[in-house]
Amino acid sequence: MNTFPLFFKFTDQPILIVGGGEVAQRKADLLSRAGAHITIVAPQISNEIRELLGEDKHSLITAAYDKKYLAGKRIVIAGTDDEALNHQVHADCQALNIPVNVVDTPPLCDFIFPAIVDRSPIVIGISSNGKAPVLARLTRARLETLIPQGYGKLAKLAGDMRDDVKSKIPTLTGRRQFWEKAFEGKVSELMFAGRISDAEQALKQQLEQTHQQLSNKHNDDEQTSTKPVGEVYIVGAGPGDPELLTFKALRLMQQADIVYYDALVSDEVLDLCRRDADKVFVGKKRSNHAVAQQNINQMMIDAANSGKRVVRLKGGDPFVFGRGGEEIQAMRAANIPYQVVPGITAANAAACYTGIPLTHRDHAQSVRFVTGFLKSGEPNQGFDSLTNPNETIVFYMGLHSLERLTTGLMTAGRDKDTPIAIVSHASLPTQQVMTGTLSDIVAKHEANPLPTPALLIVGEVAKLHDTLAWYGEHISDTDQQAHALNMV
Repeated sequence: MNTFPLFFKFTDQPILIVGGGEVAQRKADLLSRAGAHITIVAPQISNEIRELLGEDKHSLITAAYDKKYLAGKRIVIAGTDDEALNHQVHADCQALNIPVNVVDTPPLCDFIFPAIVDRSPIVIGISSNGKAPVLARLTRARLETLIPQGYGKLAKLAGDMRDDVKSKIPTLTGRRQFWEKAFEGKVSELMFAGRISDAEQALKQQLEQTHQQLSNKHNDDEQTSTKPVGEVYIVGAGPGDPELLTFKALRLMQQADIVYYDALVSDEVLDLCRRDADKVFVGKKRSNHAVAQQNINQMMIDAANSGKRVVRLKGGDPFVFGRGGEEIQAMRAANIPYQVVPGITAANAAACYTGIPLTHRDHAQSVRFVTGFLKSGEPNQGFDSLTNPNETIVFYMGLHSLERLTTGLMTAGRDKDTPIAIVSHASLPTQQVMTGTLSDIVAKHEANPLPTPALLIVGEVAKLHDTLAWYGEHISDTDQQAHALNMV
């Protein structure tokens, strides 16, 4: 981060703005809403500023700038069209160690004015560090459409009842779950509809019901009276691009107390999990498991039994070679509540990001997903069922067995000229694609090997990559020949 986002209290704080035109007016408007005491210094001050700052607590000084006006100020804004004057204000502030912002001049700014989404007491600031202020404003406009005006009223209601909730729900986890239910359910719906009193009543009823439930449990069993019920969310993280996550996946990731994540989960996706959640790596790669599956299952069960909300974050889709079925069997046997959230599996991502449709009326009427290795770790040798020329075959975990797979397909009867594509790092900025045929792809890959994770797409559709590709890097025959010459 080039700048660190902080929210300062400016209520009754003295702030100086040098300038009396439109720029100064915009800054004065923002700061007056924050309750600041504003001093404007300029030879000419617009009528709009005079009307905006008509209260006695503000000062309007119709005069040229002098550094004497800096005395006692918390921050200073220079908003004039006089470049020399702006530099002078900056130099004077630096000498006195007063934070200064010279409008539209990032090198002379100790702090940045963000684009603001105001749902007070919820406030969101968006900054591009002065690099792209228009983009920051467009981001703000998008957020404005996504966040209802009722958020501020909902936050105020939560603040008013905070102490009451704390007294009736003794555990931090229990309170968090109470508020999540309130903010995602009937209470928020009533508030967004403008029914403020109904929302307040609904929240009070929900609190009393929760308090009564906890009291009843205490009477039955003091040891488990306030123990919250944990839950496991098995979430598909998709192929790595965070924009391909579902809304539900993102919401559950933001709620998790602990996250168990795989090797194929990108850092960008992991960063979207709740900041204070525990993040535990349990990654799996081909024949290399950081944690055995049964141990992962037990870790999730133990965490849920302790009242935590657990996210099992898996690359791709949990139910496509992701062992999600095995994990929910374990949760069901242990009576642990669970949810499963689908993700975009690697085959779909590779197809879409390479311009290789898995089905096409002219080339393939079916598609089959096949793993290169079985549960026992033994190679998958079932080639006899993979010879239909009108079917696309996608091999997961197949790059390390490229020669075995291509030879097996040709031996089983698949034409040696069948197109094949190797897709590495599908959907990521590092995506690469190599195309060839069953008979020559091994030699091409040996000459210019691609990194894992990667998958193989076999079938007539693979040849469409040359004309439909739109993303990433294609390893052409020219590239391969150049590489071979360099090796010589």
